[in-house]
Formats: sequence, C-alpha cells, structure tokens
Amino acid sequence: MNAPLDFGPIKAVIFDMDGLLLDTEGIYTEVTQIIAERYGRTFDWNIKQNIIGRGAGDLARYVVEALDLPISAEEFLLIREPLMRERFPRALAMPGAQELVEHLKANNIPIAVGTSSSSQSFGQKTTLHGDWFALFDTIVTADDPEVGAAKPAPDIFLTAARRLGVAPQDCLVFEDSPFGVTAAKAAGMTAIAVPDAAMADEKYAHADSILRTLKAFQPDVYGLPALEQA
Repeated sequence: MNAPLDFGPIKAVIFDMDGLLLDTEGIYTEVTQIIAERYGRTFDWNIKQNIIGRGAGDLARYVVEALDLPISAEEFLLIREPLMRERFPRALAMPGAQELVEHLKANNIPIAVGTSSSSQSFGQKTTLHGDWFALFDTIVTADDPEVGAAKPAPDIFLTAARRLGVAPQDCLVFEDSPFGVTAAKAAGMTAIAVPDAAMADEKYAHADSILRTLKAFQPDVYGLPALEQA
C-alpha cells in the first residue's frame, strides 16, 4: 500500500501512555468515583469523557468544578495520590502495545513516550513493564524541566522530537485523547487516535487517522517497517 499523500515517510514514533500503552484509565475512573462518593456526588461518563488526557492540575480543577466538590483542586490531588499509588503498580499493557514498541525498536526506529503523567506516577504505572519501557529512547513527563505546559500544549511532544533528533513533521504520535491529538497537531506532527471504546469518532476529527486498537496499525502505510504476519 502506498503511503497517503499527507504522510511520511515517518522517521520517529511518540506514544502517549495512559489509555494508550497502559490500561490506567480504569484506575483513574475508580479513584475519582471513590472521591466523588465521599461527598455524595456521582462521577460518570459525561464528565469522564472531558478529562481524558488532561494534565493533573487541569483535570483536578475541572472535576472539582463539574462535581461541585467542597474542596480545592489541590486538596483533590492530595486525596487522590495515595489511592492511585496503591493501584498504579497493577496496570496492564494495552493490546498490541508491547509488540509494536518491540517491533519499532528492533528496526531502529527512534521511539519516545510523551505523557501528561508526572515522573513519579510514571514509575508506579510501569512497575510491571520495566523491560519494554526500557526500549524507549526518551521519556518525557509533564514535570520534565524542559516542558513548559502540559497537553493540549505541544511542549511534551516537541521536547520528545528534539531529544530524538527528528523534525516534528517527521514524527508520528499515538494518542487516545482529543487533548493529546490537539497537542500533536499543534506540534506539527501526524496524529493517530486510538480512542477509548466509548469515545465517539467525531471527537477526533482533527486526527489524521482513527484506530480502535494498536493491533490494527499498519506501519508500512507510514513508511515504517512492516509487521511480520503471525
């Protein structure tokens, strides 16, 4: 298959982490529901769909306001932290994630993680996955000293591209959130959305492509080495 006219060939790949490489979104949902219930509130999909991919501070402000919680955003994060720290080490890989990362690394394609998580929570979430996360050439977290603003600002992805030594227009980004896609496009990169099953396609109109699983990705369409057929 020929590469689409607007694409590639891609020289580097940058991955979001939460909900894309690791199945952590269920943990965020569970913890936010626990906090909401303490104050007699209900955290449901109407709110959840608007916070996927936000940085911690932005997320906390949105949730506190949307649920009308009698606490500050800072207090929300303090309450949330131990609940997440207990659960993050059990996070599992998303289907096809480890295989794709290993394939790209084996073919000498520069790869990076660009995440809205802090470096501390990154370490917690990757507890079970140190072997294949060690394959990434660079990890850029929201609290990285070179990052000025979290997604939807492009800083995280631009920092990753700079460290990989690849021009932004030659980078492909995988994202599960509309905010992440916005960040990737603001960085001048090609963006593939891999949304949560409950997210509607129209929220990703600004993505270059939409897949429902990483296992459906065809690297050769973007000028990358093809996956061997099982």
